[in-house]
Amino acid sequence: MSTFAKRERLLLADLLEAEGPDAPTLCQGWRARDLAAHVVVRERRPDAAGGMLIKQLAPRLERVMAEFTAKPYEELIQLIRTGPPRFSPFALKQLDEMSNTIEYYVHTEDVRRAQPDWTPRELDPVFQDALWSRLERSARLMGRGVPTGLVLRRPDGQTAVAHRGTPVVTVTGEPSELLLFAYGRQSAAKVELEGEEDAITKLHETKQLGI
Repeated sequence: MSTFAKRERLLLADLLEAEGPDAPTLCQGWRARDLAAHVVVRERRPDAAGGMLIKQLAPRLERVMAEFTAKPYEELIQLIRTGPPRFSPFALKQLDEMSNTIEYYVHTEDVRRAQPDWTPRELDPVFQDALWSRLERSARLMGRGVPTGLVLRRPDGQTAVAHRGTPVVTVTGEPSELLLFAYGRQSAAKVELEGEEDAITKLHETKQLGI
């Protein structure tokens, strides 16, 4: 049975292959090749991937990233398609689904929405609900560095409080769009913001919401 994580992984691999190594992405300073190397290192080099979170390990991460970025692009694409090796924590189906569904969805949109001719992608309600479930669980973590109160709201009225405080900004959109907004892709996310103008400006200037 195919999982959301596996589906998004294969979509990302296909998209990276189609766009080519020099295609732009929404990740500042990264082309498609850099993003592909990041995905592979995250899954296959846990000894270096810790540098994404731990400052002391950052130099090692930079070295390993450079090694993988220099690999043939086709090899990186194949490593993404193949999935995590057996020794990787992500080889566990539950962890893969929990951690990689969002990872691959966001990075797929990083490539898609950086292209001038991109069009909205239709997502089925089951997938939207799955993304919302993950967003609800992590909203407080995402919103910990936000300078305003922040409420995430689905079109049907369901809400998740990302940060308590005043003034409050309410961001409304489909779960998929709210996730992109919360992961620092504010300019590309199709959402509506309600609140005081100064508070909305501050929120837009927040590059990432705790991620």
